[in-house]
Amino acid sequence: MSEHSFDFVVIGGGSAGYAAARTAHSAGLKVAVVDGAEELGGLCILRGCMPSKTLIESANRQLTIRHAEEFGLKASSQGVNVRTIRDRKRRLIADFAGYRQGQLEDGRFVLYRGFARFTDAKTLEVVPRDGSASFQVTARSFCIATGSEVFAPDVPGLAKAGFWTSDDVLDADALPKKIAVLGGGAIALEMAHYLEAMGCTITMIQRNTQFLTGLDRECSDVILKAFRARGMTVHLGTHLERIGKADGGKEIEFTADGHKHQIHVDEVLLAMGRKPATRGLGLEAAGVSLHKGKVVVNDRMQTTQPHIFAAGDVCSPLDVVHIAIQQAEIGARNAAALIHGKPVEETMDYRMELFGVFSHPQVACVGASEGKLKSEGVPYLTANYPFDDHGKSMVMGETAGFVKMLADAKTGEILGACVVGPEATELIHEVVVAMSFRATVRQFMAIPHYHPTLSEIWTYPAEEIADQL
Repeated sequence: MSEHSFDFVVIGGGSAGYAAARTAHSAGLKVAVVDGAEELGGLCILRGCMPSKTLIESANRQLTIRHAEEFGLKASSQGVNVRTIRDRKRRLIADFAGYRQGQLEDGRFVLYRGFARFTDAKTLEVVPRDGSASFQVTARSFCIATGSEVFAPDVPGLAKAGFWTSDDVLDADALPKKIAVLGGGAIALEMAHYLEAMGCTITMIQRNTQFLTGLDRECSDVILKAFRARGMTVHLGTHLERIGKADGGKEIEFTADGHKHQIHVDEVLLAMGRKPATRGLGLEAAGVSLHKGKVVVNDRMQTTQPHIFAAGDVCSPLDVVHIAIQQAEIGARNAAALIHGKPVEETMDYRMELFGVFSHPQVACVGASEGKLKSEGVPYLTANYPFDDHGKSMVMGETAGFVKMLADAKTGEILGACVVGPEATELIHEVVVAMSFRATVRQFMAIPHYHPTLSEIWTYPAEEIADQL
């Protein structure tokens, strides 16, 4: 078996893997990337962020047409062409993926198209995708960036009955009429928004008693009301009993609020989250530990084997691409420091943890939630303001939701914020910038806001908190 030696080897060529590789190369390291996926690009480009948002843009325009009469316009949807929507997505994603493939193949690092497995803490066995002979790769440091895969719960009959995942929705040229969406996180909400807009009849079945577990319940309440107003059936606090094939479709049995339910749908969309992709990596041979399926890392992105780093969904507390990239860059710079005999000092800071959901209405949050501040015993002040009393959102006809700000009860420093409503994923960045400079609510109020804009809604909770200081 032939052997190849490097300073730094990255397992996985997605957003985190590429970021780790380019950062390590810029630090002067000899770098290789091992990626065994059928297509280069990673989850975000191929099956996550970008394709889903492409489809959602079509859904958003369909909702605009539905409400045309409110604005004095005579317009109605003449139906949807799912194949055209799919083909537009394919064109855009091919462009994005081609650009990433070019970055991986531009000569800065060696790219191996194959599957990697640790045989010890310094050695990988690589099995090429093309079936050629396996070979060894050794390195002074590694970064595990293999991402995540769909989580399938152990529900009786589910595997045999079969199901769709978001991958199937994103590449479908036709859609089933009646769909049950299992889950209540970001993927479930975004897919339900798209599918309902395309004319599907949606039943949502969520295990938790709210959508978006971990966020303050008031965020879920707005989405719940909006989805039900669109005609979706929503069951919260459920327990799945059985899923089976029936009459050319699927039959689902579940309990909710102490009552048994049985529904028949054409297809089941499994959207109950993802799990770290660690199978076959030989982590035990490398001395790398897992906790609840995720690779254990410290704040320097080191695993339990100090020269092996990790980044992205495989280890992250929040599976979003900007955090994955930041983790990868920090891990790569720390690996370079380790190799050069310098202290490994750069750390991840999750103070401004940022999260967004492109449903309708949208949801976005940054920093600490009210629940987290309470659990940590941090003294805080909070205020919110509704979109149904805000001029610009009223003009837009987008009045569902609110903004909420949290600040330190002594200093007034902004500690967190959330927004549910129009353009939430854009609006949140005003608070992100303020928090990056550790701004107080009084400093935030001093920032000019043009009128009338959605953005100026943030000044109301800031002013209310400032008055309490």
